[in-house]
Amino acid sequence: MSLLEILSLALAGAVAGAVNALAGGGTLLTFPTLLFFNTSSVVANATSTLALLIGTSGSVYGFRRHLDKVKPWLWRFLPASLLGGLAGSILLSFTQEKLFSQLVPFLILFATVLFTAQGIIKKLLGLDGSSQHQPKPHSVWAAILFQFVVSVYGGFFGAGIGILMLATLGFLGMKDVHEMNTIKTILSSVINAVAAVWFIAAGLIHWPKMGVMASGALVGYYFGSHFSQKISQKRVRQMITTIGFVISAAIFYREFLAR
Repeated sequence: MSLLEILSLALAGAVAGAVNALAGGGTLLTFPTLLFFNTSSVVANATSTLALLIGTSGSVYGFRRHLDKVKPWLWRFLPASLLGGLAGSILLSFTQEKLFSQLVPFLILFATVLFTAQGIIKKLLGLDGSSQHQPKPHSVWAAILFQFVVSVYGGFFGAGIGILMLATLGFLGMKDVHEMNTIKTILSSVINAVAAVWFIAAGLIHWPKMGVMASGALVGYYFGSHFSQKISQKRVRQMITTIGFVISAAIFYREFLAR
C-alpha cells in the first residue's frame, strides 16, 4: 500500500469510528474509501465490517459508566441481534447487492424521521409520561422483532443500523441518549461480530487494509464516545438527526442520481 492509501484508510476508520460512536453510518465512509483504492465491493464490505468491529472496543470502553443501567435491555435484544446478524451475512452470499442497497436510503430516512419526530408521535399515542414509563409487553416484542430485521440488514451491509436502533429505543421510552448509545454500540458490535466470523471463514477479508483501518477506528470510537458524553443530550440528538439525513441523502445520490 502507498503512504496515501495508508493515511486515507486510517483517517476513514477514525472518522467512521467517531460517527458510529455518536449515531452510526460510519460504513458509508470506510466502504467508499476501500472501493476508491481498488478493493472489490464484497471484500470492501467484509473488510470494513471487521475493521469497525475491532474499533468498537474503544467505544464500549468510553460508554462503560452506563453498562449497569442498560444490561436488562441488552439481554432482551442480544438473541435477535445474534440470529439476525448471522442471517444477514448468509443472505449476502445469495442476494444481489444492487437490489438490497436500493432499499437502504429509504430505511435510513424512515428511521431518522422517526427519531426526529418521536416526541410528537409519543404525545399523540399517549406515551409521553414520566421517565419511569414502562413499555407494554407487546411493544417490547415488536421492538425485538424490529431489532431482528435491523440485524439482518446489519449482517448484510450495516450502514445506518445505529439510527434504526436509536429510533426503536426512543419509542420504548428511553430518554437518556447516552444510555441509548451504549445499547446501540454493543448490539452493533454483536451484529458485526457474527457477520465478521462468516466473512473470515469465506476468505473475504483484505487483512493489511483491515489492520490500518481498524487502528484508526479504535481512536475514532474512543474519542467519539468520550466527547459525545460531554455534549448536552439535546445537541447530541440534533447531531444524530443531521447524520441520519446526510447518510440517507448520500445513498439516495449514489443509488439513483450518480449514474
